[in-house]
Amino acid sequence: MGATPMPPDLERHLAGMSEHKQDILRRSHDYLMPHRVATWLGAGVPLVIGRREGYRIWDVDGHELQDLHLNGGTFNFGHRNPELVAELVDAVRTLDVGNHHFPSEARALLAERLAELTPGDLQYSVLAPSGSEAIDMAIKSARRATGRRKVVSFERGYHGRSGLSGAAGNDDHARFFDSAFDDDFVRVPFSDADALADTLCDDDVALFMAEPLPATAGFPIPEPGFYAEARRLCDEHGTLLLVDEVQTGLGRSGRLWAIEHFDAEPDMLVTGKGLGGGLYPIGVLVLSPDAAGWLHEDGWGYVSTFGGSELGCRIALTALEIATRPATTQLVERNAARLRAGLDELAERHAHLVEIRQLGVIFALRFAGDHGALVMAAELYRAGLWAMPAGFDRSVLQFKLGLLVDDAYCDEALEKLDGALARVGGGPSGSAG
Repeated sequence: MGATPMPPDLERHLAGMSEHKQDILRRSHDYLMPHRVATWLGAGVPLVIGRREGYRIWDVDGHELQDLHLNGGTFNFGHRNPELVAELVDAVRTLDVGNHHFPSEARALLAERLAELTPGDLQYSVLAPSGSEAIDMAIKSARRATGRRKVVSFERGYHGRSGLSGAAGNDDHARFFDSAFDDDFVRVPFSDADALADTLCDDDVALFMAEPLPATAGFPIPEPGFYAEARRLCDEHGTLLLVDEVQTGLGRSGRLWAIEHFDAEPDMLVTGKGLGGGLYPIGVLVLSPDAAGWLHEDGWGYVSTFGGSELGCRIALTALEIATRPATTQLVERNAARLRAGLDELAERHAHLVEIRQLGVIFALRFAGDHGALVMAAELYRAGLWAMPAGFDRSVLQFKLGLLVDDAYCDEALEKLDGALARVGGGPSGSAG
């Protein structure tokens, strides 16, 4: 079937690009992602990623970018991290995805290690191809364990876009596909203990699910004591507590799991993205014995051909080893302090930067104006740095520092941000438009 030509208003954005890049953009528009191509071209971000290494990516036309998006933390340890690449190459010599119906050494070792490293009495792992599928299984597990259907999450929360996960948190896209479930999914404002108490009081909620810092809402910081109170409320009303650590886990917060900062032990934890090192997709749901009863009743209650691929499990074990090294933790602490000091100094000079949110190397920057982060993202792209606006708050830029960067990388990012703020904000503090 012939393709519909790219509209003239998009074609004009291709001027000055190589024929190779233009061809990729046209094919992507015609056969893959027309709306995304149109959106990025219109925003002035015509990025087509070619070479990538460490914490840098290169457009196919050669434009070099520091990567402070990391695809949600997928590249916590850098693009094509040498240790992880070596592990994958070694694994491929003897393994493949495996057969999901049977036990395997790689799966068993990963599940055991996660039981050792996760907080509280989490013990059993359900291995999935993505965090979104792991969330689906968390919801099903909670319903099976409690005999209830209702699920509570945060307004502007994000837990994936597959089946049940898409109905939790912000459900705009679930509604877009006529797949929302109003009777089963309830939302409360972020970090509002009173609203959570009111929602749980009828003792009919199976699961309260939360990202410790909701990424797509711009990493807001919870009120002191909120998660401890949430744990107490869940216990009081027979509700299970899930923490979604897909974007906040694996050492980004300064501890292995962000929830460890907030004095609350969950009944379930989901991890993914960086667990696969950017080389192999994997997501994991880790369950307490009380939440995992169905695993003893029906071993085929969840099956996935690629869930728990033996290659992915080998990568995940190495990723956990890197994340838990004392040297990694020390580097995260050092870089968190260095970047924060630089950001504070920039905020003093640039009125356009109105708020800095931080936990470890999880950073979010709020700019003046409802779409301030969109403007900054495009300006930073031109300056050679890519950071992603928060999907549910376009005034906030996710500024995700990798776990293994050096001082020079931090300083380079601050220099580029300084220049972009000066260009977009209209100059030093006091003169921003």
